[in-house]
Amino acid sequence: MALGTSDVDLYESEDPIWNPALLTIPIPGIRKMVNLASSLEDVIHLSIGQPDLPAPKNVVDAAVEALQAGQTGYTMDAGLPELLESLATYYGDRYQRTLTADNILITTGATEAIYLALTAVAAPGRHFIVPDPAFMLYAPLIRMNGGEVTEIATRAENNHQLDPQEVIDAIEPHTHAIVLNSPSNPTGTLYPKETLEAILEEAAYRGIHVISDEVYDHLIYDGKEYPSVLSCCSDLDHVMVVSSFSKTYSMAGMRIGWLIASQAAIKKLRRYHMFTTTVANTPFQWAGVAALRGGTEFTDHMLAEYTRRRDRLVELVEQTPHLTGYKPEGAFYLFPSLPEGVNGTNVALRLLKETGVCTIPGETFGNSCNNALRLSYSTSLANIEEAFERIIPWMAKQDFG
Repeated sequence: MALGTSDVDLYESEDPIWNPALLTIPIPGIRKMVNLASSLEDVIHLSIGQPDLPAPKNVVDAAVEALQAGQTGYTMDAGLPELLESLATYYGDRYQRTLTADNILITTGATEAIYLALTAVAAPGRHFIVPDPAFMLYAPLIRMNGGEVTEIATRAENNHQLDPQEVIDAIEPHTHAIVLNSPSNPTGTLYPKETLEAILEEAAYRGIHVISDEVYDHLIYDGKEYPSVLSCCSDLDHVMVVSSFSKTYSMAGMRIGWLIASQAAIKKLRRYHMFTTTVANTPFQWAGVAALRGGTEFTDHMLAEYTRRRDRLVELVEQTPHLTGYKPEGAFYLFPSLPEGVNGTNVALRLLKETGVCTIPGETFGNSCNNALRLSYSTSLANIEEAFERIIPWMAKQDFG
């Protein structure tokens, strides 16, 4: 797809004014696909990575009440004290471990938390291990700060599970951190407790950090219990856990995330946070307090709805020629693969132009998955059904031999 002038200027310019490190940031495949889709008519999106359900009423009301009460100034740099205390209590109860407000930093979405965690520890000569496919932020942020990345490939035929022994075998003398994301974007894979414990034990023994992105920790299907790094680690000395309200409470645009770590790490990161976004949005921090105190009715409803969508999407992928799927255990993504050697970007572009169904090509998320597509089921069952009424006959006509 042709890029606009602004795209080239932003991502590929070698003008001396720009830091050369910016060249390590790829042009996002999601942006390319959604931009192209916006120029077409009658597009069905299986591309969007945010909940389609409206935020709970108590959350919206709390934000409005905070605005009307004049809560429009800065909070403490670590975050609103009421939110910090609520999160410490919530996580302490959920994982039976003692946390205080000093273990938590409120950020502008999980994106800032990931940015702070990775850029604060990445440096030239430091080695990082990242799953592949993975959320597109991790590797570029590490490389932008001079770090080296080893990617551990996963496969659809193995439900994209991460082999802990492969992770351990990839550790080098200069390995500084391991990045985890469970449930995963883009695969929806849930790492079992045994995987986390094996990686955490080896990392602790070698003094290696584990940075865990857990933003989908409430979207866990089939009655499974969520194994967080917080429930598997012995202490927080080499652990950072990232999460947010975005996926759990349909609060993506409200931009409230957090980072959990040792008190010493949070103290360091608070100073760094002051030089990035200073503080997170104040009225929406109050909305976060309301979310945590509002019970589980909304999240229970969301989980039931996404379970129905997931189950139907798995059935439809099984019926689709040339796609190899699996049953994701979390998040709201499925990452089926095309036959070996087929270029997923070409397929995604043709699929969009010829059927009006927007998906995200696998290469957006790593180097091992060029023959994959990310399908999001954060859209209605009706849209999913209609999308596959277009996809299945189109795929049946393709010759990928």
